[in-house]
This record gives sequence, C-alpha cells and structure tokens, in this order.
Amino acid sequence: MKQTIQQKLLELEQTEDIKILYACESGSRAWGFASPDSDFDVRFIYARPVNYYLGITDSSDFIDLPINEVLDIRGWDIRKALKLFLKSNISLFEWVQSPIVYREDSDFADEIRSIMPEYFSLRAAANHYSSLAFNTLQDDLQANEVKLKRYFYALRSTLACLWIVDRQTVPPMEFCKLRDLINDRHFQDTVDDLLVQKQTADEKTLIKPVPLLQTWLQDTLTYCKERIPLLPSEKKQPDELNQLFRKYIL
Repeated sequence: MKQTIQQKLLELEQTEDIKILYACESGSRAWGFASPDSDFDVRFIYARPVNYYLGITDSSDFIDLPINEVLDIRGWDIRKALKLFLKSNISLFEWVQSPIVYREDSDFADEIRSIMPEYFSLRAAANHYSSLAFNTLQDDLQANEVKLKRYFYALRSTLACLWIVDRQTVPPMEFCKLRDLINDRHFQDTVDDLLVQKQTADEKTLIKPVPLLQTWLQDTLTYCKERIPLLPSEKKQPDELNQLFRKYIL
C-alpha cells in the first residue's frame, strides 16, 4: 500500500503542478490502534509556484482525492497549513509527529518541528482535545453497546488533554506514548485487553461499556476542565511562519 500511496502523490504533483513537502499517515494506523479494515488516512502539505499566490482572487487551498474504502488522501496548501499552525490548530502539530511518513523531500517538517513549542497554545489545544473526548464520551459511549474504536478515540483525546495540563508541552501523537502518563495497572491491563480485541475486530465491532474506563474518562475530563483555564494562552506573531512560506513556495 505504501507504494500505491507514493505513486498517487507523485501523480498529484504532476497533474496539479505542486510540490509535496511532507506526507504522512494521520489516523488510527499512526495512532497505533488500527483495525484490520482501517483505511489509510494520508495527509500532505504542498506548495505551488510563486505566481499562484500573487493573483487578486482567492484560490483553492486544499486538494482532496475521492475517498474509497481503503484510501482517504487530502492535502493542504502551505499557506493554509501555516495559517492554521499560527492559530495552534492541532492537525499540523500531529502530522509532523506521525511515525508513518510517506514523503519528506525537504527540511520543511524539521523546521516546523523545531518551532512547535513556540507556536503551540496550551489552552487552545487542551480545549480541543477536551471537547473531542467529552463529545465522544457523551455521544458514543453511553449505550448498552458501543463501538470499540470509540473507546480509543476518547482515551487518546483525554490522554492528550491530560498531557497538556500536567506536562504543559506538545503531546505525542502515538497512543502508546500518551498512555505512559498512567501508572494504574488496572487501567493499563484493561486497555491492553481492548487493544487485543481491536487487532482482530472490524471498525463496526460493538462491546459492552467498560465501567473502569467510563469512570476514568469522566474523572479525568473533570480534572482537566478545572485546570485548562489556568493554562497560558498567548498570541504569536507570524514573522517566522512568513519566512517559512516564502522559503518553500516554488
């Protein structure tokens, strides 16, 4: 599949007149809890020739290929990506930490990684992960049977929020690193059991709610909610990102 993805990225460069600066896996395969039938969520950052950015009309700043059961390939123009990075949108912070990289033809990702701590808004990111986790807990994990994969979505978001609250740094993308926050053996054993199920279950597999995790999720989100307002929230200036933009457009 990696060869297929790289071929599609090459075809995009040729048909769209772009240069792909970075491409990675962004979903459950990168997070570390894919099902056998999980699709491939490919995300990429690209640049166009400089004249493309000099017109008076707004131009498209993303590329989406038609989604099928196997592949979901989407890309952002470098200007869109850096604008969102300035706002501490969490996506780019996660993408450049992905353990599965399909394309990295320049120093772009390394330069982004080097300035992540400077542009990462602790409060905005914690609110983002807290909202994701709370919505998943309330909307998807309250029935008599729930989707197995939704537990991992809720756990990952909650752990990322807890990481920000307690460590006040950019949280890692991978679930295995995030769960190192928790020392409780019962929690870890329960998660291990779910991971074993996830390795052979399809995306629609239902399970009974897990009381230990229900309680942990609720208690941890309550703990985080109390502390998020205490996190710093500073507006950053775009100067360094403007320099990056000018450096990598073609």
